[in-house]
Amino acid sequence: MSGNRKTNASRRDAVRNPNKGRRRRTARHAGAGKGLLGKLVRRYPRWAWWVGGLCVAVFYVWIFYYVFVGPFGFRWRALYGDPKYPEGYEIRGIDISHHQGDIDWELLRNAMIEKCPIRFILIKATEGTTIVDSKFRENFTQAREYGFIRGAYHFWSNKSSARAQAYFFLDNVILIDGDLPPVLDVENKPKDVSVEDFQRDILTWLHIVEDRYHVKPIIYTYYKFKMNYLDDPVFDDYPYWIAHYYVDKVEYAGEWKFWQHTDAGRLPGIRGYVDFNIYNGSYYDLRKLTIGN
Repeated sequence: MSGNRKTNASRRDAVRNPNKGRRRRTARHAGAGKGLLGKLVRRYPRWAWWVGGLCVAVFYVWIFYYVFVGPFGFRWRALYGDPKYPEGYEIRGIDISHHQGDIDWELLRNAMIEKCPIRFILIKATEGTTIVDSKFRENFTQAREYGFIRGAYHFWSNKSSARAQAYFFLDNVILIDGDLPPVLDVENKPKDVSVEDFQRDILTWLHIVEDRYHVKPIIYTYYKFKMNYLDDPVFDDYPYWIAHYYVDKVEYAGEWKFWQHTDAGRLPGIRGYVDFNIYNGSYYDLRKLTIGN
């Protein structure tokens, strides 16, 4: 009878406190887990944990370098290392666009690159058939007023015809005697266009602009693009402006006039980075290259 009373009391208690047993079991499991962690910690000395943590940190650093730094190591050194510029050239210049923002031309007038004054500035003018660089007119005017040899370039677009792009450039850019020849910046080829047709389109732009100014336009592109898509004798008649970064010398075996050797230059008067360029010749040769000479 007493046993039945205890059983009934237990049942009533279970009904009133349904989680009572669970809390005890949960507490037992938590204690067991805490004991397991404690045993694991006590199993290895403190120095072993430090060594393990250091190995994990080194592993993550290596992954970061391999994925993010290694493929762009030259650029990282250009941005954060000591500046190193090609030797043996005296005629230095820069190219600018709206990306350089508002330029302090008074400071830039006296800026030097490797103890050499800035002689020329190439300025982005147009892109495709709809875009005029927002800073072009201001930069183009100021460059001449502050005594720099100036030039203007058109950024090629695969979305518009060569003829339309040529006339858009001519409608928005007026070059005068003393300016550098017009420049075509071409860095992309449509995937659905053959190399022959692409070259024909580039020549169309060059011929239209050449007819206006009676000088050979300058072709700007990077080294591998030139070799892959513009490696034809017909383009050898045009002055070549090569983009080839973070190397001691140009690998291109042909003739070139300008070399854009870094996009990580710093100068007083310009906030942020700016492209540095070299002219492959004397100051007299540079003057001779300009329109009217």
